[in-house]
Amino acid sequence: MAFPDSRPDWNNLEVLQRNRLPARAHFYNYDSEETALTFNPRESLFYHSLNGRWKFCHHLSPFEAPDWKDADPNSWDDIIVPGMWQLQGYGHPHYTNVNYPFPVDPPNVPYENESGSYFRDFIVPENWDVQTQSIRLRFEGVDSSYHVWINGEEVGYSQGSRNAAEFDITKHLKRVNGSINNLAVRVYKFCDGSYIEDQDQWWLSGIFRDVYLIAFPRSGINDFTITTTLDDAFSNAKIIATKCGDAAKFQLKLLSPDGRTLGQEEAEETATLRISTPNLTLWSAEQPFLYTVLLICGFQVIPQRIGIRRVEMRDGNILLNDRPIMFYGVNRHEHHPTLGRAVPYEFMRRDLINMKRYNINAIRTSHQPNDPRMYELADELGFYVINEADLECHGFYKPEQAGKWTSGNPAWEAAYLDRAIQLVERFKNSTCTIIWSMGNEAFWGENLAAMARWVKVRDPTRLVHYEADLEATITDIYSRMYCTLEELRDLAAEKQDKPLILCEYAHAMGNGPGGLKDYIDVFRREKSLQGGFIWQWANHGFLNSTKDGRPYFAHGGDFGDTLNDGSFFLDGMMWSDHTPGPALVEYKKVIEPVTVEGLDYAAGKVSLHNHFFFSCLSHLNCWWSITVADEVPTQSSILVLPYVAPGSTESVELPAECVRLLHEEPSLDKWLNLSFQLKCDSPWAAAGHEVAWAQVSHPASLTEIMTSRPVIATLHSSQENDPKIPTVVQEPGRLILSTRDNRTKIKFDLVRGGLEWVADSGVVVARGPELSIYRAMTQNDLGFGGDGAEWQRCMLNRVRTFVIKTTWDQGIDTRASRGIRVTSYVRIGPPALSWAVRAKLEYIVSPSLATISVHVTGDIERQETTSPWPSVLPRIGLDLSMPKSYNHVRWFGRGPGESYRDKKEAARVGLYAARIDDLFVPYEVPQENGSRCDVRWVKLEATGGAVGSPTLEARMVGGSLAFTARKYIPQELDRAEHPHDLRASDEVSLHLDYLQHGLGSGSCGPPPFDHHRAVTGPFDFTMELRLLSQRE
Repeated sequence: MAFPDSRPDWNNLEVLQRNRLPARAHFYNYDSEETALTFNPRESLFYHSLNGRWKFCHHLSPFEAPDWKDADPNSWDDIIVPGMWQLQGYGHPHYTNVNYPFPVDPPNVPYENESGSYFRDFIVPENWDVQTQSIRLRFEGVDSSYHVWINGEEVGYSQGSRNAAEFDITKHLKRVNGSINNLAVRVYKFCDGSYIEDQDQWWLSGIFRDVYLIAFPRSGINDFTITTTLDDAFSNAKIIATKCGDAAKFQLKLLSPDGRTLGQEEAEETATLRISTPNLTLWSAEQPFLYTVLLICGFQVIPQRIGIRRVEMRDGNILLNDRPIMFYGVNRHEHHPTLGRAVPYEFMRRDLINMKRYNINAIRTSHQPNDPRMYELADELGFYVINEADLECHGFYKPEQAGKWTSGNPAWEAAYLDRAIQLVERFKNSTCTIIWSMGNEAFWGENLAAMARWVKVRDPTRLVHYEADLEATITDIYSRMYCTLEELRDLAAEKQDKPLILCEYAHAMGNGPGGLKDYIDVFRREKSLQGGFIWQWANHGFLNSTKDGRPYFAHGGDFGDTLNDGSFFLDGMMWSDHTPGPALVEYKKVIEPVTVEGLDYAAGKVSLHNHFFFSCLSHLNCWWSITVADEVPTQSSILVLPYVAPGSTESVELPAECVRLLHEEPSLDKWLNLSFQLKCDSPWAAAGHEVAWAQVSHPASLTEIMTSRPVIATLHSSQENDPKIPTVVQEPGRLILSTRDNRTKIKFDLVRGGLEWVADSGVVVARGPELSIYRAMTQNDLGFGGDGAEWQRCMLNRVRTFVIKTTWDQGIDTRASRGIRVTSYVRIGPPALSWAVRAKLEYIVSPSLATISVHVTGDIERQETTSPWPSVLPRIGLDLSMPKSYNHVRWFGRGPGESYRDKKEAARVGLYAARIDDLFVPYEVPQENGSRCDVRWVKLEATGGAVGSPTLEARMVGGSLAFTARKYIPQELDRAEHPHDLRASDEVSLHLDYLQHGLGSGSCGPPPFDHHRAVTGPFDFTMELRLLSQRE
């Protein structure tokens, strides 16, 4: 005797399936043309859904699950299908990025392997005839493997979680109409296939996609392939349909996008229809025209939407319909915040509609085939899809181990090929699929080469991709991940025989990614570069709640899952609830299809570049307005656009009124605003939706964009002419300045630095302005490519200000009056280490104590020791603490959302107002957030507290500043793991920045690019603070 008495199928590399039917295209059978054209399988007489409520029993091992003959499913719990059992109360979700959650011993997985037993009854529809039809049971997705029984008889087994499986169950059914049949499914959390399903996502289990019965005629069509070909003039096309099955003949019928019959033909195996201009309209992501094909065999009618297009590689580029295209793409995992990978159709549709609204034109199905309905949506809405096999073995870490164990191991060849066959056969009729991908992060080996070779033979109409084929020896595309700009330029110069894409780049974790515009500029400049796919579309958090009921999005470790990768999958441009985050707003802007190349002020013309590949700009309206410094824009008016061909640049004459406004008041900076909006409703947005916009600066002088003139020379106030000199009193550790009427006081702290500013109504500044060089960390800072590790070694989060000396003198010149100068010499450094920043802060205080100018100079000081010192600083600026009654902000600069030096393209220059709470960006892992950069001035106003509290205004003299205002100090943002962990301060923290370090994408990519780095070195800036009455 032995246990087990045989090797389980789920632990047996020799068994990929039992009795599973050959893979076929995804389609449904209908009983008439009328029902077929609904494209709704529920309207078909040959479809019967088994989704819904099932009985369920959960066990920690398949060996502890009951034998079906002894089971009493009626006593089990209910569970919803499709669904993941961990999200319905059984076991718990487990997140790893790379690590396998079980001991690595391929192909073996532990016998303690959670299993879920599913059971339900069903009745075969009365109109189905088992004599003339075969009844099939189809699963669109089950994670990870499963056995199936009908009426107590074992039907078969399948593995390959995101691939479909279909079983002929005809002989197992009770033949009498109205008889109750039962279906039992036992699902295993892990199987040997789990070694090649190690994608960066939650480990979840269950029947997570549709399961249904479908009737096929015994003498009908079992499968079909549709291809389209075009002549070199792209004016004549062939639609070729090849069927598989026992049908003696079938009819091919072609309908136009508006429903007209364009042709039909009867054939035995292959039917061909021809279509020419003017009936021929090609498919692209910009113009996704779809024809409808009907395959008719007696009472079997199969509908298929197709787009007519040609994909090829020529002269080192991917061509669609004879034109090079650019992928403005995203990597999309299947995720729902409460349902996991069981994503409802409407949720999925909303995702793709949002992609269109944010100018995205391409999707990589990372890293597995998606729900078939996603491809239908992509056909309809218009996306280029890299369709990826369900394959990844990242947990082996090293290429030589992956090669030895799976990717190069002949014993695994069948398992690898099965993934390619399932992918291609299922989606071979998908128009949006223009590239097949062999998987992700499975290193390299002969099994991957075998997959690529098979695909090329089976489908020569599409290209083949796999990133780890670095020299594109088998595949058609050079592919890379997370390149720096320098690496990208070098690759573009070196590899010009085939196209080059970034299948992953700009890791969108937390506050980031920075540098998106830099990437797009390089893509558009280098011929061989054809874009890339942002990692990734959405965060993967699951909605959870604290013990006291506060909701939050949970990540790895929050469910008791040990050996987890924490929040590493919170790296999307959408929040976990799939609402847009700041990164998506930035991405939309940098990939917009219309850009302004320049303004010819003298001629009154602006140059527009059309980045569409197949569309002119006739579907867009352009509206113009003018923003004058410190004011709201003028009312928008129409700008008539000329014909601008795809990929071309044209000069557009501005209206006379626009030119007049630009010439008015030459002493003021101005911005020409252009907004490009849809003229008509589209399937993904209503008329008026903004597709692109531009702001063209027209400065008043030769200063840089966003630069204001020195404030000291231009501010005016009746108080500034007050001849009375304030009193100066030194007390222990303090220097107190008071107006003669004692209504305003400034109290300098001679020991710790900084000051307290008190007006008649109460405290305005509780502490500050003090020099600061630290901001809270971002997830990109803390990643392996970020600068956070250096900052932690240098203990930047622990730096303190140490006053060396303070001097003051009275009666200095401040405009026409006599003021006070207080000079503080400080050293800012951490404990235990010898490096520091030495600085001088010169405070010039006006006689009325209503204005303080702070001139700051400094540089790093480091000893010739082994002590570490920072090569870059998080920021250089001033910190102030203010009463929490100062909860309203107005500013002129970039907004309304957050902006940083390498993430600011989506922020328009303008006049804005917001509450302090609304400036905060609630990243699902708290971190640095909420900056507004390129700001001329910012004003904080009190809306509570004492009546008559003055407004505090801040300006950078001779330049622009960045500011953040919030209720959390940086160290609190560093400490918290979730938003509900944050503890608000009793004061408002105001940070006024002269220089910021960029964001980059160092969580899984490069740090900020060189021109976005705050390199340690000398600094010199002047900030002016002023108290204003509430009406100013």
